[in-house]
Amino acid sequence: MGHMRSEPAKSVADVEGPWVDPGFASGLIERCRRGWDVPVGELSNEVLATYLRQGIGLAVVVAEARRRVGEGVEDGAEMYEGSWGTEGVERVRTLGTF
Repeated sequence: MGHMRSEPAKSVADVEGPWVDPGFASGLIERCRRGWDVPVGELSNEVLATYLRQGIGLAVVVAEARRRVGEGVEDGAEMYEGSWGTEGVERVRTLGTF
């Protein structure tokens, strides 16, 4: 019996397309760019929460966020107290299934 091939890990770039430089810099732009090509399972909670708040890559981000919220995953990368926990949980609860 052969091994089933698993699908490669998805990144935001897989659903949003290649990064396009907006022509200006900000902390938000830098956080988004930093995680663009990274598989969502490897993103920090900070970057994952940023994508959720901005509505970016939701087709791949929501499932990972739900997994982390369900498992209580905290990685210490949150920007401020409660940014992942409360806000992340509420955002994930209000989003539909993708």
